[in-house]
Amino acid sequence: MKFLIIYLILINIITFIVFGADKLKAVKNKWRVPESVLLGLSLAGGSVGGIFGMYIFRHKTRKIAFKLLIPLFCIVHIILVYLLIR
Repeated sequence: MKFLIIYLILINIITFIVFGADKLKAVKNKWRVPESVLLGLSLAGGSVGGIFGMYIFRHKTRKIAFKLLIPLFCIVHIILVYLLIR
């Protein structure tokens, strides 16, 4: 259980940072992080970091895939954690 908590904290921090880095790169017209990487990190457990990254950095908030999938991933992650704890 301790490993799971540490993993979820780290993947969410990493996802949040990658969203911020991609937004900075977008503003500076530099090489971007692929959307598949952003969604993949969110799917891998970083959905909370993805949601915070989207709204704090105002990044990918107009993309339908991000508006639907990341909250869906978050709901699934919450259910899975609940079932593991229970």
